[in-house]
Amino acid sequence: MPKLIRLYITQVAWGFVISAVFVGVLLALNVANLRHLITSSEMGLIALGMIWFMNGIVFAGVQFAYAIMSMAEKPQGPRRGTPVAAEFKPVMVKTDNS
Repeated sequence: MPKLIRLYITQVAWGFVISAVFVGVLLALNVANLRHLITSSEMGLIALGMIWFMNGIVFAGVQFAYAIMSMAEKPQGPRRGTPVAAEFKPVMVKTDNS
């Protein structure tokens, strides 16, 4: 399996694990009375699965993007552009005084 595909699969798996932790915290803290809504409804398991899956898609995308962007090489040399000469000389500018 190519390294990029393996990286994608592992980062997506981590994203869904993070999503499960996030949904667990949402239910533990009972944010917006979500725990009561899920436990008291007959569609609660479907709602829980949808919350986990949709958040999993978001967290997986963010996790993969972070993994790809952190692979970039660190810049070498000065970070403020090219150095400028130390001396400045005045320049005559001609204008039309009409």
